[in-house]
Amino acid sequence: MEAIEQLAAQWMAEHPEYDADFADLDAALAAMGQPDGGRSNPFLHLSMHLSISEQCSIDQPPGIRQAVELLTARRGDLHAAHHEVMECLGTMLWESQRSGRPPDGLAYIAAVRQRATQD
Repeated sequence: MEAIEQLAAQWMAEHPEYDADFADLDAALAAMGQPDGGRSNPFLHLSMHLSISEQCSIDQPPGIRQAVELLTARRGDLHAAHHEVMECLGTMLWESQRSGRPPDGLAYIAAVRQRATQD
């Protein structure tokens, strides 16, 4: 497998609740536009894990690697830390889209760091 496929497989293994979605991609993709009763989109969720992993690997935006490492140390679990970072990433993207301005990497990192200092 390619490195990205290995990384995706690792994150997929962390989410057995999505096994059926990943096993039957045709059915999962067909259902993507349908109301889901509040269930999260497994493909969006996986892509956010991959995005955060990539951001950390290249430290872009600068400082994200350290912020995620601090949050991971605070939580004692990389997976849990990623879920918190996802909320910060989603907020940054939503605010960017709403305002029509570029994503604010500094605000994103500040939000992750703030979580690293909270109990």
